[in-house]
Amino acid sequence: MPKVIEKLSQQLRRPDAIYVCPASDADYDPTRNAGFSIPIEVVRGNRGLPAQRNAIMRAATDADVIVFFDDDFVADRFFLQETEAFLKRSVGTVMLTGDVLADGINGPGIGYEEACDLVDQQGVLPDEKLENVFNAYGCNMVVRMTPVRERDVWFDETLPLYGWWEDVDFSRRMAPYGGIVKTNRLRGVHMGSKSGRTPGQKLGYSQVANIVYMMQKGSIPTGVGLVRISRNVLANALRQFKPEPWADRRGRFLGNLKAIGDCLKAPANPQNALKL
Repeated sequence: MPKVIEKLSQQLRRPDAIYVCPASDADYDPTRNAGFSIPIEVVRGNRGLPAQRNAIMRAATDADVIVFFDDDFVADRFFLQETEAFLKRSVGTVMLTGDVLADGINGPGIGYEEACDLVDQQGVLPDEKLENVFNAYGCNMVVRMTPVRERDVWFDETLPLYGWWEDVDFSRRMAPYGGIVKTNRLRGVHMGSKSGRTPGQKLGYSQVANIVYMMQKGSIPTGVGLVRISRNVLANALRQFKPEPWADRRGRFLGNLKAIGDCLKAPANPQNALKL
């Protein structure tokens, strides 16, 4: 995380402030960024990604826009400059997300130096291509704060741990208030760090229970949710026999089955993942 924060000093449009909400004191040592030229505020929130995101939004009381970067995302130097320019000319956009040049989430991960090389090799910005999308991708997610405050839209803290699909749930609850747009002029690399992520059975439970919970409360359409659940369960069922070295496919599949059983008996409760 300290190196990713230091990389932000290369932004052509420097951040006004950086807010860090670690899951625990052991996850971030602020002395590693001592003397940094951009103000850094460490905020405290309940453990879990949705709660940590909310803690940052509540702390940034004067912010018109918050750019959420995961601690394993490296943005190219144009990212904040382009974000500001786009939102000034597109006042109806409430969320913005960028082009992930490489994503280590579905593989062994990408090292920091390699990620930096990839973003630093990017030349001039491409001609703009915009796409209205279903959701912003949580690793690089720009949020206009007016609808958050006026419409009381926050990340759902019922979703525990890494908050599987919390970005989708939040995006769909923001969607009534403006556009959710992807632009190729925001670029970066998601390293897909495996440390700090949800273990196998808990993740497998969340892959089902979180989505059923969102369908039940109406934030995502039933058809979308069922397709994603089916893909998750099928992938884990097949790959448990020859799993990737970085993924506990059998654990995920067992968690899937446990969640399916629970959701057939009672309304989905994502918090049950904490009991596994």
